Amino acid sequence: MVDQQANDPLHGKTLEAILTSLVDHYGWDELGDRIAIRCFTSDPSIRSSLKFLRRTPWAREKVERLYLEMQWRSRW
Repeated sequence: MVDQQANDPLHGKTLEAILTSLVDHYGWDELGDRIAIRCFTSDPSIRSSLKFLRRTPWAREKVERLYLEMQWRSRW
């Protein structure tokens, strides 16, 4: 179990921290272009986006994937 956590790049990251990092890096406009969901394009806020992402697994997966891509690119 510990090995699984050590290999999980999202371990210890909250959804709020992930979303805040994405908004800081891309801004709401580009984030909405990259992941076309209304909570990013129509009157976006961290709070409303978190509410949607917590209820919508497919959208959360897209956000987590973009975050991992952003982290990978920033290392190179």
